[in-house]
Amino acid sequence: MRSPQDDDTLDKLRSWHAGDRTALDALVSDNLTWIADHIHRNLRPALRLTGQTEDFVQQAMLAVLEYGPKFEVSDRARFRALVARIVENDLRDQHRFLHRECRDVRRNVGAATDTVLNLDPAARSVTTPSAAAEREERRAWLRLALDLLDPEDREAIRMRDWEELTFREAGERLGIGEDGARKRYDRALPKLAKKVALLRDGKIDSAVAAED
Repeated sequence: MRSPQDDDTLDKLRSWHAGDRTALDALVSDNLTWIADHIHRNLRPALRLTGQTEDFVQQAMLAVLEYGPKFEVSDRARFRALVARIVENDLRDQHRFLHRECRDVRRNVGAATDTVLNLDPAARSVTTPSAAAEREERRAWLRLALDLLDPEDREAIRMRDWEELTFREAGERLGIGEDGARKRYDRALPKLAKKVALLRDGKIDSAVAAED
């Protein structure tokens, strides 16, 4: 078992952000079995894939790190908690969309930017960003927080704010009607704001927890 002194997760994240593909491969290799086992224990049998859970988790981890918002965490435990939650949500999305014969719109949210979110508040720079950089950072926080929301809340916000559907269109797609889509969206927004606040405060355990 590795000691805390051997935890080089942050170094590998920074190397990957600088373009080192071997660091990405190492992050996946170091954490794949733990995250796959965690997800397998927490998902209901009906949501488990027909194939190997670990195969899906590997693909999903690569997608999170390649296409999702860039982030830094101080240790392996926080990295695992964050990525496991996002991958678990992806698995739930896939299950639901496959049974509706709908495409997964997750990758249409937008490409990752150069913004790197530091989830350790004590280590953040005090430099005031430009207006453009601040907008990009705000968008990155929202994207990361969105990936941590429960699937129904995530879907409602994506349809409305990223796909720019009307509530009527969203309600038709969700099968809950216009008023139902509006209510779901209105309930999801405060949850998203709460996730952003928790992430900014470095409260990873609370941020990754499922909503009641």
